[in-house]
Amino acid sequence: MTGVRPPLGAEDVRYTSAEGARAVERRYRELLELWPVPAEHLRVPTRQGETFVVACGPPDAPPVVLLHGSGINSVMWAEATPAWSRHFRLYAVDMIGEPGLSAPSRPPLDSDAYALWLDDVLAGLGVERASFVGVSLGGWLAVDYATRRPGRAGRLALLCPGGIGGQKYGMLLVALLLQLFGRRGRRRAMNLILGPEASVASPEAAVRGEYMTLIHAHFRPRREKLPVFADDALRRLTMPVLAVVGGRDTLLDSSGTRRRLERALPHADVRFLPGAGHLLPEQTEEIAVFLRAAEKVPHHD
Repeated sequence: MTGVRPPLGAEDVRYTSAEGARAVERRYRELLELWPVPAEHLRVPTRQGETFVVACGPPDAPPVVLLHGSGINSVMWAEATPAWSRHFRLYAVDMIGEPGLSAPSRPPLDSDAYALWLDDVLAGLGVERASFVGVSLGGWLAVDYATRRPGRAGRLALLCPGGIGGQKYGMLLVALLLQLFGRRGRRRAMNLILGPEASVASPEAAVRGEYMTLIHAHFRPRREKLPVFADDALRRLTMPVLAVVGGRDTLLDSSGTRRRLERALPHADVRFLPGAGHLLPEQTEEIAVFLRAAEKVPHHD
């Protein structure tokens, strides 16, 4: 398995240095080897460049596309895959322009570029219609795709999705200042941004925190403001929708997200967790129940 590189002589603007990019990729490969269920590593050609996908679960099971958030990659789904892959064929997609193994391309968010890219990804996977689970930027991507291609989205599970409530910037400024204080500052910044769950004391959380600290030491996040979906676009989401948001989210206006979804999508299941931040408590079982509801999904052992 080889990483996707920018053209010879071109700088990968996602990272502060080539050494940092190699460190992040090397650790990602190590974590991929620890994936808790048998998985395939797929490389899908698209108009934006090659896209890396981790596929697991029975090939004949209903497909579910997993879309991670900004500043991370598909490793964020590893802990959930043992439960979900019993019933579904999972496709964890490394988003282009993020610190994964997909192409570094970052087309404008306020365009149809990402929907066209996902068209290519699904075509390469041989998937006509799928359910989507998206976190933050991945939630924005799932909503963007479902509003443009409603016939291709079965069910949407959205965790702190972007593009519905407004963005917050105050904590980001504090986090930028903390970056000046080395590793401890970066860890403190991550905890402030993600919320209480970022410091949960478990072996899995420790590995996740260590890796995210490594990423944020070397990765340049997107500066582009997330486009906000209009009400008429949200109303196109006629498929079942589960949205979970945290009341202490320092990046997104979760109260605004809840109000807009409840107004535009009266059929949606919108869950507001007052004490949660941008990184939500474990939602694996809740999402599994949602994805299996109203569908006769066979049990695969």
